[in-house]
Amino acid sequence: MILVDTSVWSIALRRRRADLNPEERIFAFALRDLVIAGEAVMIGPVRQEVLSGISSHASFRIVQQQLTSISNLPLDIAVWERAADFFNTCRAQGIAPDAIDMTICAAAHQHATPILTTDPDFRRYAKHLPITLHQI
Repeated sequence: MILVDTSVWSIALRRRRADLNPEERIFAFALRDLVIAGEAVMIGPVRQEVLSGISSHASFRIVQQQLTSISNLPLDIAVWERAADFFNTCRAQGIAPDAIDMTICAAAHQHATPILTTDPDFRRYAKHLPITLHQI
């Protein structure tokens, strides 16, 4: 399984294919392949980010429906505590981490799954945290 970050879901579900640049298209097709293979997973905060800010109710329902087949990784107390520890580790290295990014990293670490993202911040996190980024 591959934990897919908000950045990739947004490219695939919230943007028109014709508007994507070549790199974004690669990510959209990689996500499609992961979904077809049943390997794409998410966490609740990512689901919320993907669905937040959709202006029309109809569009919201379409994206919500598209996500119904995607499993959520469980987030127990250990994940939240690890996310705080990862946050502190990054801060100590001079990195200003995002709280949801740290939750993604902690969930990926606990479930031993790589992260698929277009967010360059994760490359910085990976230098200091025990996470793996999925390469396409």
